[in-house]
Amino acid sequence: MKLSDVKKLHQKKFRTQFGFYLVEGEHLVLELINVAQHNSSTLGDITLYVTADYEAWVKERLVSSVSNMKVETVSSQQMQQLSDTKSPQGIIARVPLPNASLGSQRSQTNISPNKSSTEKYIYLYEVQDPGNLGTILRTLAWFGDFTLLLSPNSVDPYNSKVVRSSMGAIFHVNMELNVVLESLSERFERFAFLDMDGSKITSNTFGDYQCYLFGNEARGVPADALSKLNATAYTIAGSGKIDSLNLASAVNICAYELTR
Repeated sequence: MKLSDVKKLHQKKFRTQFGFYLVEGEHLVLELINVAQHNSSTLGDITLYVTADYEAWVKERLVSSVSNMKVETVSSQQMQQLSDTKSPQGIIARVPLPNASLGSQRSQTNISPNKSSTEKYIYLYEVQDPGNLGTILRTLAWFGDFTLLLSPNSVDPYNSKVVRSSMGAIFHVNMELNVVLESLSERFERFAFLDMDGSKITSNTFGDYQCYLFGNEARGVPADALSKLNATAYTIAGSGKIDSLNLASAVNICAYELTR
């Protein structure tokens, strides 16, 4: 792949076209290497672009078992062109999109919830903020046993801002993209969502649902869709001094409650 094409991967249309996304920076690449060492088959073939300053760093950390990673040395000027940061560290990975590798991104057409499983599904409707999505990914990776469902018109999880804010969690969370809200009734029987007038999430019934719905930062989940899904309302009790929580904060609190 030409470096001029690699640079284009900062745009969603080219990520889709070429089937790759970029992971930039020492911390994220180190997490990527750790994942590859333990389960390289889920990632596909990865290329690391490094400046001379990082050649020794990569050589020290790559082991013979990581057969799916190759390293290309580029100049500082070329790294500046590949990066979307003002002062790049000098290391970027080109990683296959999960649906372009060996199937680690599961399709909504071939998965159904296992009623005996402890796994929960978090559905995000048209989430727009990359920082929110990255934080949610970190939370779900921390607790485990969650699959993240993203509706159409949501921010791309392989956007560089989301990848950075996830701090490597994106490598550990099962995701399904472009899941239409109206299709959920074909897969799940019971739904819960947050509302100021709902029951407290600390109630014993909050963990009884298969899918938990969270809406767009400004508009929430459409009321007509909630009605059709017969979703049950719950609330995160607060002081009442403000009328809403940040989306990521709400998901974080609910994930904690579901796993404690």
